[in-house]
Amino acid sequence: MINLTKRYVSQPNKLSVLTLFLFTFLHTLTIASADASPKPYTPHDNIALNCGSTTNTTDLSGRSWISDNTIYLDQSSKVSVISTSPTEGDPIPYTTALLSRSQFTFSFTVTPGPKFIRLHFHPASYRAFNRSNAFFDVHIGGYTVLSNFSAALKADDLKLEVFYSEFCIYVDEEKLNILFNPNPNMPDSYAFINGIEIVSMPNNLYYPSDDDTGFKFVNQVNPYRILKNQALESLYRVNIGGSSISPTQDTGMYRSWSEDGEYVTNGRPSVLPVNLIISPSFSVIPNYSAPVPVYRTARTMGTNKTVNENYRLTWEFRVDSGFTYYVRLHFCEFQVEITELGDRVFQIYIDNIVAEHQADVVSWAGGNGVPVYRDYAVMIGRAGNEMKRNLSIALHPAPAWRTRYSDAILNGVEIFKLSNEGNLAGPNPQTIPISSPKISVPPPRRPKYNLRTTFLTVIGVVSSFVVVSALYILIFRPKSRGEGSSSWSQLSCKDYSSMDGSGKVYSSVGNHSKDTTSVADNKC
Repeated sequence: MINLTKRYVSQPNKLSVLTLFLFTFLHTLTIASADASPKPYTPHDNIALNCGSTTNTTDLSGRSWISDNTIYLDQSSKVSVISTSPTEGDPIPYTTALLSRSQFTFSFTVTPGPKFIRLHFHPASYRAFNRSNAFFDVHIGGYTVLSNFSAALKADDLKLEVFYSEFCIYVDEEKLNILFNPNPNMPDSYAFINGIEIVSMPNNLYYPSDDDTGFKFVNQVNPYRILKNQALESLYRVNIGGSSISPTQDTGMYRSWSEDGEYVTNGRPSVLPVNLIISPSFSVIPNYSAPVPVYRTARTMGTNKTVNENYRLTWEFRVDSGFTYYVRLHFCEFQVEITELGDRVFQIYIDNIVAEHQADVVSWAGGNGVPVYRDYAVMIGRAGNEMKRNLSIALHPAPAWRTRYSDAILNGVEIFKLSNEGNLAGPNPQTIPISSPKISVPPPRRPKYNLRTTFLTVIGVVSSFVVVSALYILIFRPKSRGEGSSSWSQLSCKDYSSMDGSGKVYSSVGNHSKDTTSVADNKC
């Protein structure tokens, strides 16, 4: 076992380099292990269709994509065109596309039950098809998921070349139809698609069991219950305080998890605690609910009680007005100081309305190291011609008499739009992208509790121990050791963000990007 809980303060410059190396090494080891380990869930249906391709292909992660053929495409569509991407080097499935100026339908044979449906788009100007003319509707089963949709406008708004939209549908039959229909009122309009995924999900992951009574509907008396005849659109899936998690690192359902930096609008002195040694105990929720790394990182408010009592740790997410939203918050108390009821109690605000007056994760979970999630519904109304607005999630400490530490914690967030009478379609982005004002957030500090937190301790193999020990002995050779009582890392957010072994991150579900970017670009 590699024990990194002691701090060497006699040579601070060398300490920083050593800590950087060790964190990078261990973080890379953790991510590689997550990729190679068996997934908690194996989907019964796992279809990845590379539209426009004439051969089966494999993407960079090793996932197989099957070719586009008439088994799936409606035979009545005689005017469809297969085209390759006009730019080179695009990842699968964005290298080819199926385009048509007439309606076309894909028909899939699936098992009944809840599914993820992901539609992949690369809005480029293909041969004889100008990107600005693609306006179309998409219907999945009996649901309208996109209406007069312009992939070009959305990509320009997101500042991305490629993206995907993810939906959740409960399929009652063994056939699932996905229909694409160009806008008949627009000259030269056409529909196109680059890739389609259909992946089964566990029955009670998002859709409740028959005896489920629902969950809290913010600012309403009665609880909210998701029905099987409702469709969901996945908008945001965020690993709070941690690095992005790629689809292959998910629990078997190919979900993407993004970093939270771009959504934090009031972070002030927030900190990013990490515990890589913890093995979460999934005694309350299933182990496929979220990847383990989500429960090993978090964002907390900081260590200054006075400061914490005078601000709310806040995230904001852009959403369509006029819909009800399903918000899932993930929690896990992994700091060893937080073990008893009342140790850390806080308030949760959703859309500036109190959703929880006294949130106590230890109480919900039954102890430390046990992941839980809490579900909420919130209605985002429309004022006048307002088409979009921000949905906020904020945390604030409970009154001092109620909590031992005036602090709050959050590990993960998922946000879904809920269908309204079979409709999920929202408006296209404005020609000039909407940008919500952001409050400048200084880099979060690592916690400095004078407590006995175990930080960055992992079970290593013999080879890793030899490598680390050899580097330490040959390069650093500290002559004295400080007696620092805190076992918290003193890394800044910038240091932490740059310590991803891969150097690459996936963007959020909200962005739905397959592009990668340097971790050093992360905002805290």
